[in-house]
Amino acid sequence: MEATLFPAPLIRALTDKIYDRRKAAALEIERLVRENDNAPHRVAKIIDTLVNDFVHSTTSHARNGGLIGLAATAIALGSPAVAVYLDVIVPPILACFDDPDSRVRYYALESGYNVCKVAKGEILRFFNSVFDALCKRATDPEVSVKNGAELLDRLIKDIVCELSATYVSQHQSPQNHSTDPVLFVPSTVPRNNSFSLPRFIPLLSERINTMNSFTRQYLVSWIAVLDSIPDLELVSFLPEFLDGLIQFLGDTSEDVRVATGILLADFLQEIKKAAAAQNSKTEQKDGAAEGPGQGVFVQYGRIIEILIPHLSSPDARIQHTALQWLREFIAIARNIIVQFTPKLIVAILPCLAHPVNAIQTCAIEANQRLQRLVLETHASSVEPVASLSDPSTAAIPPPLIRRTRYSDVGHTIITGDTNDPFDYQTTVANLRLQFLNEHEETRVASLEWLLMLHKRAPNKILASDDGTFPALLKTLSDPSDEVVRHDLQLLAQISSHSNHESFRSFMADLLSLFSTDRRLLETRGSLIIRQLCMNLDPERIYCTIADILEKDEDLEFASIMVQNLNIILITSPELSGLRRRLRNVDNKDDQQLFTTLYKSWCHNAIATFSLCLLAQVYEHSANMLQVFADLEMTVNMLIQVDKLVQLLESPVFTYLRLQLLEPEKYPYLFKCLYGILLLLPQSSAFSTLRNRLSSVSSLGFLHVMPKGMANLSLDSPKRPTASKAGSKTDEPIKFHELLQHFKTVQAKHEKHRNQAMQNISRAGIARTRRPRYGKDSIGFCTAIINQF
Repeated sequence: MEATLFPAPLIRALTDKIYDRRKAAALEIERLVRENDNAPHRVAKIIDTLVNDFVHSTTSHARNGGLIGLAATAIALGSPAVAVYLDVIVPPILACFDDPDSRVRYYALESGYNVCKVAKGEILRFFNSVFDALCKRATDPEVSVKNGAELLDRLIKDIVCELSATYVSQHQSPQNHSTDPVLFVPSTVPRNNSFSLPRFIPLLSERINTMNSFTRQYLVSWIAVLDSIPDLELVSFLPEFLDGLIQFLGDTSEDVRVATGILLADFLQEIKKAAAAQNSKTEQKDGAAEGPGQGVFVQYGRIIEILIPHLSSPDARIQHTALQWLREFIAIARNIIVQFTPKLIVAILPCLAHPVNAIQTCAIEANQRLQRLVLETHASSVEPVASLSDPSTAAIPPPLIRRTRYSDVGHTIITGDTNDPFDYQTTVANLRLQFLNEHEETRVASLEWLLMLHKRAPNKILASDDGTFPALLKTLSDPSDEVVRHDLQLLAQISSHSNHESFRSFMADLLSLFSTDRRLLETRGSLIIRQLCMNLDPERIYCTIADILEKDEDLEFASIMVQNLNIILITSPELSGLRRRLRNVDNKDDQQLFTTLYKSWCHNAIATFSLCLLAQVYEHSANMLQVFADLEMTVNMLIQVDKLVQLLESPVFTYLRLQLLEPEKYPYLFKCLYGILLLLPQSSAFSTLRNRLSSVSSLGFLHVMPKGMANLSLDSPKRPTASKAGSKTDEPIKFHELLQHFKTVQAKHEKHRNQAMQNISRAGIARTRRPRYGKDSIGFCTAIINQF
C-alpha cells in the first residue's frame, strides 16, 4: 500500500472493530475519491487497495472496512462515473455474500445496496451474479443477514422493473445472446440491453430444482416480477422452468404453494390472451396495431410434454393444475394437442375415478373436450402448424412411415398417414392398456373412445396383429355390467362393418371363450347374446352360431350352449322379430332359418322340441316324442322340461295356449302337451300343465281327433300325414330328414355320456357327476331325486 494513498490513521480506523470509526474512515475515503475525481488512475488505485488489502484480508474487521470503503467510493463517484469501475467493485462485494462471518455477510449486503443504488441500470450487467448470490442468502440462518438480503432484493427488483427492457450500458459490447446453445430466443425479445433474459434463463432453470422453501419463495417472487414486465415476454421461456415451478405446488410451506398457484394461474391467463390475440389477428388481417398478447411466442408442444407426467402426480394440487392447463390447451392449441392424444389418454382416463371431486370433474371435462377435438379433426386435415410460431412443434414426433396392415374385420388398415396428425395405432394401444385399470369409469371411458374412433375411421384401427380384438373378448369377463355393455356395443359395431368370414370368426372366438370360461357363460352369457342381438341382426348371429355349433366336437358344450340360446330366443324382447319369423315359416327364407337352427338345436333334445313348438310344427314335435321314448331321460333333461312348462305359461306362448281352443285345427298340439305331461314326474310343473289341459274339454277333443289318431301310440314308427291343420309347412321343410338328423345327433350324445360314465367307473369314482343347472332349479331337482 502506498503511504501517500492511505495514511496510517485512516488504515487503523478502517480496520477498527467499532462501526462508527469505520464509518468515519469511509467518509474520509469518500472525500479522497472526490478530490481525485479528475485522476482516474488514482481512483483505480484506491479501489485496488480497498479490494486487495482490505476485502481480501484474513481479518473480518479489515474485510468490513474494505466493504464500507467500496460503498463510499461508489457514492463519491456517483452515476454514471461509477460504471467504469463496477467490474472491479461488484465481484469482491458479491464474494463476501458467502463469507463465514455473518457480520461480514451483513456489511457486504449493505455495501452492495449502496453500490446498486448509485449504479442503477448499470448493475443489470451483473444481474445473474447478484441474483445467484441473493438466492443463497434467502436461506441464511442469521435474521439480520436475511433482512439485509431482502432489502437489497427489493432494490434490484425495482431497478429491473424500471430499466430492464430499455437500459443500454455504455460500457458493454452490444449483445443479448444466451450461454445455452439449445435455448430458443424469440425475435421479439429486447436486444442489446444490459439485462439479458436469455442469459438469465439457464441460471433460473438450474436453481428451480431446489427443495428449500425459502429459496422457492425467492424464485417465485422473481418469476412474478419478470412476468409482470410485458416487454420481456417471460412466457416464451416458460418450458425452461415450468417443470420445477409446478413442483413448488407440493411444497411444505403454505405460502409457497399459494404464491406458486397464483403465478401459474397468471401464466395460463397470459397464454390464453396470447392465443386469443393471435386468433383475432389472423381473422382480421387488416394490419391493425398490435394489442396486448399479440406476437407473443408460446411453445405449446414443449409445455404439453412437461404437463403430461404431472397428470399422474401423487400430489392432488399438482395433478389438478396440470389438468386445468391441458383442459385449456385443448381449446387454444387444437392442432398441437391432437398429436399428443395417445399420451394424454393414458394420463387423463385414470383421473376419471379420482377421489378428489375437483380433479374428477376437471378430468371428465378434459376428456370430453379431447374427444370432440379428435372427432372434429378430419383425416384430410393438413399438417398442423403452431398457432404462434413454428418452434413450438419441436417436441412433436415426425410423421410416421406409411404402411399397410389388415384389420380383424376384413378391412385394409392404413397407418402413419402423413396428412393426419392423429396417431390411431398408438392411441388404440394405449386405450387397450386401460382395460386393466381397476376403476370402472376408466375402463368404460376407454371403450367409449374406441367406439368413437372406430365410428370415425373403421379402416384405421383394430389391426389383426395389435391384440385389440382378443382384449375386447377378454373384457367380456369384466365384473362391471356397464363395461361389458360398452364392450359388446363396440364388438357389434366392429362386426357390422365386417364381411362374412370375419363375422364368423368373431362368433367362433366368442363360442371358444364360452367353452373355456363356463362361469362367464353362466353369469354373462345371456347379457352378451342379447346385447349383440340388440346392436346387430339377430338372424345373422343365430344362424352363424348355429352353423358353428352344428359341427362342434365338444358335445357337452354344444348342448349347454344350445340350451342357453334357446332360452334367450324364447324370452328376450330383442329377439321378438326372430320369433315372429319362426312362428310363420311360410316362405323360403323363414323355412331356411328354421332348418338352420333345428340342425344345431339337435344337440339338446328339449331345446329342439321347444323350437318346434315355437314354429308351430306340432306334427313333427309329436313325432319327436317317439324318439324321446328311446332316450335316457337324465335329471338335466327333466329340469329342462320343467323350465319348458314354465315358458309355456309365459306371454310368448299365448298363441299356443289359445290354440287349445281349436283342437280340430291343432290336434298334434294336444299330443305334444300330453306327451310332456307324461314325461314329467309328480311335481309343480306336472300340476301346472295338467291343470292347463284339464281346462280344455277332453270329450270335445276326442270327438275332433283325426281318424285313427286315438289309436296311435308313441311307439308307432309310422309318421302321420302332414296337413294344413296340423302343420304350418308343406314340402319345402323335409321333416323326415330333420327327424333322422335329430336321432343321429342324439345317438352321439348318448354314446358320449356312456363313454364318460365308463371313464368315471374306471377311475374309481363312486359318485356320479351331477349336471350343471341354475339356482332356480335346485328345489325341483331335489324333488325328483327324492321320488326316485
